Amino acid sequence: MEAERVSQLKAIEKQILWLSCWMIHHANNIREKGEVKVGGHQASSASMVSIMTALYFHALRARDRVAVKPHASPVFHAIQYLMGNQTREKLENFRGYGGAQSYPSRTKDIDDVDLSTGSVGLGVAITAFASMMQDYLAAKPWAGGIELGRMVALVGDAELDEGNIYECLQEGWKHDLRNTWWVIDYNRQSLDGVVREGLWQRIEAVFRAFGWDVVVLKHGAMQRAAFEEAGGERLRDWIDRCPNQLYSALTFQGGAAWRSRLMDEIGDQGDVSALLARRSDDDLSALMNNLGGHCVESLADAFDAIDHDRPTVFLAYTIKGWGTPLAGHKDNHAGLMTGAQMADFQASMDVKAGKEWDPFATIARPAALREFLSKVPFFEKGPRRHKADKVRTTGPVMLDDRVLSTQAGFGKILDALAKQGGDIAERIVTTAPDVTVSTNLGPWVNRRGLFAREALADTFRDERVPSAQKWMFSPEGQHIELGIAEMNLFLLLGAAGLSHSLFGARVLPIGTVYDPFVARGLDALNYACYQDARFMIVGTPSGITLAPEGGAHQSIGSQLIGMSQDGLAAFEPAFLDELSIIMDWSFDYMQRDGDGDPDERTWLRDETGGSVYLRLTTRPLEQPRRRDDDAFRQSVIDGAYWLRKPGPNAEMVVAYQGVVAPEVIEAAGRLGDGRRDIGVLAVTSADRLNAGWTAAQRARRRGHANATSHIDATLEKLPPHCTIVTVTDGHPATLAWLGGVAGHRTVPLGVEHFGQTGTIADLYRHYGLDADGIVRIASSLTAGPRIRETFLL
Repeated sequence: MEAERVSQLKAIEKQILWLSCWMIHHANNIREKGEVKVGGHQASSASMVSIMTALYFHALRARDRVAVKPHASPVFHAIQYLMGNQTREKLENFRGYGGAQSYPSRTKDIDDVDLSTGSVGLGVAITAFASMMQDYLAAKPWAGGIELGRMVALVGDAELDEGNIYECLQEGWKHDLRNTWWVIDYNRQSLDGVVREGLWQRIEAVFRAFGWDVVVLKHGAMQRAAFEEAGGERLRDWIDRCPNQLYSALTFQGGAAWRSRLMDEIGDQGDVSALLARRSDDDLSALMNNLGGHCVESLADAFDAIDHDRPTVFLAYTIKGWGTPLAGHKDNHAGLMTGAQMADFQASMDVKAGKEWDPFATIARPAALREFLSKVPFFEKGPRRHKADKVRTTGPVMLDDRVLSTQAGFGKILDALAKQGGDIAERIVTTAPDVTVSTNLGPWVNRRGLFAREALADTFRDERVPSAQKWMFSPEGQHIELGIAEMNLFLLLGAAGLSHSLFGARVLPIGTVYDPFVARGLDALNYACYQDARFMIVGTPSGITLAPEGGAHQSIGSQLIGMSQDGLAAFEPAFLDELSIIMDWSFDYMQRDGDGDPDERTWLRDETGGSVYLRLTTRPLEQPRRRDDDAFRQSVIDGAYWLRKPGPNAEMVVAYQGVVAPEVIEAAGRLGDGRRDIGVLAVTSADRLNAGWTAAQRARRRGHANATSHIDATLEKLPPHCTIVTVTDGHPATLAWLGGVAGHRTVPLGVEHFGQTGTIADLYRHYGLDADGIVRIASSLTAGPRIRETFLL
């Protein structure tokens, strides 16, 4: 690389190092703060400065996408500030309310974050799935031609302890992953200690086993030049054999300590001694700190040398805290420079007092650097987020089956969409962690095929072996089959659900998973929602309806996950017409990007859109006569409707969600003998009811005296003495809060403990969810004044 370019990169590197460290120091020592330290990881940021300089200002192009190591957030913000994409006000409020975020966030930061990070390992793995989605879109004519970029992850070496990294590697190998770079900040220090010796060999072996190219960047240009001198080979051998802990300790102690140790161990009063003698203590310290991950020249050359699309990992040796007084210290992970250390650091960086926030505070010739920055390829096109047109929905696909489960209905609706074709059908992409057939995606896949960049024959069909499944792989396919790893499922859904922004082409991702195993991928689900990815996740079968499989396959708390997860609208329909209406609405909801003003009819912020969670079952239910009027449709979406409307003197309302509908309907009929005005409330979404209710309460506290949610309006005419009995195949807390809406006594029925094998009837009887159990509990209640007692099984 030409000397002038190296000089410019080094100038940028210096400014970014200063600004990232100053940002953290200001947050912790100058700005007014709360009771505890603000933090910010100066050392973990410093180890990434050279890598990010070489990437952002040399190697990357506008079409590339980057997931930044969480603790390198200050470096990222400093880079964006230098390029005019971040404000001083936000940096001065780093880790404060409304300021630059602790970890890069697509939704909270104003600068150009490609992929949020924070939960370690997930930001790494999602780049592989983003690359898969890029290939998927590149194969689709309707996508308009995708310019292939590299999906880059900046990885802390401690993140390699995360299991999802290795699940991702295996899935990438299956799908012939390409155009993916992972750059490992191999500083060999984590929060609680120093990385074990020889780990790099294990890392290299794992990546090579899954078909990745491995580039090891251990020595910088200065070290490599020294190795060419007389005695240099012995110095190199010593460096390569030096234990991680010793190298870190000597780095912290500085040049004199390096000289003493090297003279003791390899000094020979000849070539090696002369090599050391030619350098001052400061020069020797700089030489020993010149690892490959801190040499912008070596990094840039290594990046430039990649002339293929194979996945590549760069193992970049670095020093935690490089270039700062914290360099190499065992306790530097969460350490912060003292005031005196910062003053010395500021002087060494040539930053004048009062100029600390100047974007070019350390730059001797800012005019020349501004010219260089104006031509950096990664930034020259401005912000790199795309927009994609919405795909119009065609209306609900209504089914005529008299007896069917919601899981089977889901499969039939998708099959009908596949058969009719059109924009919605073209944009749907499905995926499942080896449960495609058992979650009723089979008919869709038979019509639409499995995706692969290269066509693969269906050997069973070619060999004329009868099978209901037509497993054809081709670029035209619309199903991505995954192995049994729910983390991968949600990472793929997250990447697919950002395709409109990352690549400018919209898809409607649908994933299916056994409902109890939503929890196995919960971290990745939360991560996908935090990024505002848009997808539909179908948890099925759910509850104890998969009774013969036992407790391990029976979900209890997943309804509460649906209610508590931000960015996810959760539904649990009992009947097919409800499901059809919800799915049609969901395809539109997944594409919305409004400003977030609440709908004053429900106080839900539906115009912002989001992802959708459907909790379905394999239990066939007899279907009611089709209900298809506008009021019914709206109530299903809002979260509840009266299946049996109570009269003005109602003694009891039975509210249910999901598959327990037959038991509730039978019980209500029996309870009605001798009692008038028993009501039955069909809840399709406890999540949306609860969200609207709490939002309306907040609105009332803020002066909107008449703010009324859907559940407020639904229950407002119930007399005070009315008792609400709630029933669901899941945790009773899902609906127990209904009593708080208007102060009615509430008896919540549900499941709180692991089930066992048996029939559905056996387990419903065991938990008191059968009609007899509901009648028994309800009959034991005496209508009268409201009390605050809650009955639980």
